[in-house]
Amino acid sequence: ERTLGNDDIQLFAVMSGDDNPQHIDAEFAASTRFHGVIAHGMWGAALISAVLGTRLPGPGTIYRGQTLRFLLPVRVGDTLTIRVTVIAREPEHRQVRLACVCVNQDGHTVIEGEADVIAPKESIARPRTTLPEVRLSSADGMRRLLDHVRPLGSIRVAVVHPCDELSLSAALDARAAGLIVPVLVAPRAKLEALAAQAGLDLAGIAIEDVEHSHAAAARAAAMAATGEVEALMKGSLHTDELMAAVLATPGLRTRRRLSHCFLMQTPAYPRPFIITDAAINIAPNLEQKADIVRNAIDLAHAIGVALPRVAILAAVETINPNMPATLDAAALCKMADRGQITGALLDGPLAFDNAVSVAAATVKGIVSEVAGRADVLVVPDLESGNMLAKQLEYMGDAASAGIVLGARVPIVLTSRADSRASRIASCAVALMLAHHYRNCPP
Repeated sequence: ERTLGNDDIQLFAVMSGDDNPQHIDAEFAASTRFHGVIAHGMWGAALISAVLGTRLPGPGTIYRGQTLRFLLPVRVGDTLTIRVTVIAREPEHRQVRLACVCVNQDGHTVIEGEADVIAPKESIARPRTTLPEVRLSSADGMRRLLDHVRPLGSIRVAVVHPCDELSLSAALDARAAGLIVPVLVAPRAKLEALAAQAGLDLAGIAIEDVEHSHAAAARAAAMAATGEVEALMKGSLHTDELMAAVLATPGLRTRRRLSHCFLMQTPAYPRPFIITDAAINIAPNLEQKADIVRNAIDLAHAIGVALPRVAILAAVETINPNMPATLDAAALCKMADRGQITGALLDGPLAFDNAVSVAAATVKGIVSEVAGRADVLVVPDLESGNMLAKQLEYMGDAASAGIVLGARVPIVLTSRADSRASRIASCAVALMLAHHYRNCPP
């Protein structure tokens, strides 16, 4: 007996490659004759296989053939009972024919057929195998993000030296998604050769022809300062090279320090959250951390969090004079109390578990509006932040986007190892920030 869940449908689609929208797209499925999502027919057939291989005839059974008739659809929440009955035997060769039926909770037969198998020579008794746990990572977050930003309209973005296939493809993907109008700032000959080699189409895309990566960074920064573009996007040049050009360009800097934010979402946490700074400021002092917090609050506002909860992380939740991170955390919270940092609720020091788990905070007796519900995680330094973000991404199935704030325009900053989805998400965040800056300039 088995009850169909949505994860069963998703997992079967992944394993089989059958992404028929009848099974995985609720909007499409609602318009069909079935008026909703239904299971793949072969999901029910797999349940028959499971009975044959584990119960009757049992372990050691060899499948020879199967006929099936699909009589009724199986929907999420339906419970199927699978029955197999021996209807013919040929003892000499141990061949067995079985009638197979799947019956739903209403007593209606949804699948029927016959199986031909070779039974094992003798009964085999083995302990039940412990199967691996499978956790699906949904793409709904990306879809919702794109659905949210698409009505805003695309922005003009200078893509700085996209001279490898990954960065050039990312710019073209973001263009195809309706997020950006790219201006490629790089040597034209190199771009055209790369596009030809990779089979990418540059038709209709503006190119600012420059000699090398240094010139590309300088030209892109100048375009941002004069309002020719509303965002910058890092290509294949080094991060330091781009940031140096931004800092050296009059009119592009603000009173704030530049800082990086990861916007992340993981299946284990109920909302998206920000980690900062894990890419720009190596060992920030108190003044620099204050700007890092302010930039993160701006990003939270831009993505629709009216009063973000900001957790200042340390190894412990108590102030220890021998642990500078705890002293900075306490000082940042007092700055918020005195109005030097506004637009958010701050608390710290908080250990990571207390910041994201209400249960952990309760056990430790922490009474806080932030503990267990943080929207922003401010790390002590770049090393701890980078390790935290990468651990969540690679071991916690987190989706991420990367953006630099503190300049007049948002800067899309992704790693060479980042996925296509991460790069598109970063462009979507830049789009939201650019529109936010139109009304609230940094």
